[in-house]
Amino acid sequence: MPRYTAPTKDMQFILHDVLNIADHDIPGYTDLERDFTSAIFEEAGKIASEVLTPLNTVGDTEGCVMENGVVRTPTGFKEAFDQMSEGGWPGIDMPEEFGGMGLPYVMNTAVGEMFSSANQAFTMYQGLTHGAASAILVHGTEEQKATYLPKMVSCEWTGTMNLTEPHCGTDLGLMRTKAEPQGDGSYKISGQKIFISAGEHDMADNIIHLVLGKIVGGPEGIKGVSLFIVPKLLVNEDGSLGARNGVSCGKIEEKMGIHGNSTCVMNYDEATGYLLGEEHKGMRAMFTMMNEARLGVGMQGLAQAEVAYQNALDYAKDRLQGRDVTGVKNPDGPADPIIVHPDIRRNLMEQKSFTEAGRAFLLWGSTLIDRAHRSEDADADGLVSLLTPVIKGFLTDKGYDMTVQAQQVYGGHGYIEEWGMSQFTRDARIAMIYEGANGVQALDLVGRKLAQDGGKHVMAFFDLVKGFCKDNAEIEGMEEFISPLKAASKDLQAAGMYFMQEGMKNPNNALSGSYDFMHLFGHVCLGLMWSMMAKASLAALSNGTDDPVFHETKLATGRFYMTRTLPMTAMHLARIQAGGEAVMALDAANF
Repeated sequence: MPRYTAPTKDMQFILHDVLNIADHDIPGYTDLERDFTSAIFEEAGKIASEVLTPLNTVGDTEGCVMENGVVRTPTGFKEAFDQMSEGGWPGIDMPEEFGGMGLPYVMNTAVGEMFSSANQAFTMYQGLTHGAASAILVHGTEEQKATYLPKMVSCEWTGTMNLTEPHCGTDLGLMRTKAEPQGDGSYKISGQKIFISAGEHDMADNIIHLVLGKIVGGPEGIKGVSLFIVPKLLVNEDGSLGARNGVSCGKIEEKMGIHGNSTCVMNYDEATGYLLGEEHKGMRAMFTMMNEARLGVGMQGLAQAEVAYQNALDYAKDRLQGRDVTGVKNPDGPADPIIVHPDIRRNLMEQKSFTEAGRAFLLWGSTLIDRAHRSEDADADGLVSLLTPVIKGFLTDKGYDMTVQAQQVYGGHGYIEEWGMSQFTRDARIAMIYEGANGVQALDLVGRKLAQDGGKHVMAFFDLVKGFCKDNAEIEGMEEFISPLKAASKDLQAAGMYFMQEGMKNPNNALSGSYDFMHLFGHVCLGLMWSMMAKASLAALSNGTDDPVFHETKLATGRFYMTRTLPMTAMHLARIQAGGEAVMALDAANF
């Protein structure tokens, strides 16, 4: 059975030595001292490895089963879910007035990575609840908050989001789900939603569905979409559960992965619903949940890459095949472990250098969310809005790639279910699709986010990189990080300039290069993270650290990324500057 150990030491390094979170002026950050975060990570890591990891294979092999409209989750899920709820983990960053711990979002992100690495399908139940609760927290009335949030924060009740319909995915203006006003402030919701994660299950007393629909008589298209709270069981005025609502699970989808999560077809038959936010402003309320979910999905891509890497590393150290070309390393055995071979080293280094920088990128992004929300910083909000499609799209694309590479380390055993590597690849695959397919993320980045607020936020990013390079250029040992980062940043700026010059002439020139731009941007972000980590490790070594091996290893891994991976920006730039002519050359009939 695969194993998982939470990378708590790396998380502590990023939070305290790289991001210096205790020195931030963000409300709540002064409490995040090293001992405090260490205690939380240690306990979360223990739950991840001892409770959730053993259930990952169980969830994959058993899946969810529907019996007479009731969805049964895999063996052990309910007990583990209760344990998570009792420990307060689902509400780690939710307000204390609703039963949460009130910690910053960055702590939720770090703990969430551990839980997702250990068991992605299981962790989705509480993750989706967190997103739904966040939408109610921001857009709900005081009465709605008091009614739903305490139970959702504790995960006594879980939550979902219902967007997609059989004929309507990305283009939500095509949806047919309708809402008829009842005169008492409620609505009757009718329609069908598909791909609803955790839509029905047996682990909570109630399920609070957030459902997009159109109020009868409202505007056409996306301008007529509203968001509604539709509980599985109606809630009485005293907070007790009442009658069953007109919502049911039609079936569970058979999926490639995340078998332990119930992905449902949900039918709404004049179900009672309550408006969340303003009429016809449903997308505004939904995107509170969607943006959080997209960062969470980026975290899932990273999380699957991390657990796959850990197991591939174990295998590479144990599997004996062939001899080291430079000399025997295991003279007492019939062969050397495969980790001696350069191509296996390349494979593992690509995984290691991605996961460590990806983690730093994700945690840095989470501090921007905290600054935006806790300090009401519009610049931080704009920057994280720009980076959200990069975090979601790049980390899930590369995270999936890394699970494939981890599988490759095993050779034929990686293709055999007994070894468990297949599950990481299958589970990681969905992250590239849901919460906005990665092609849509790239279009959002190029089509909307670059020009947002007159290009203010992308220019702020360029200034951030430029400022870092200038401020740290003279530090001994930083040149091998600063120089490639500068080159990569220039490639990103050149790509942006190309879009400005050629995209206006022909939008296909920009949109054909959008996917490459998302990856180019992602590589620059990881290059920046490696440069920041290198600075911290060089300082630690200069100051006489108690753990020189950790920091020397960090620097060696960063050098690998800067020399072997970051030059990919030049390839992405060349593809972007090739324009859209070759992409659009064929008539549809000629494919």
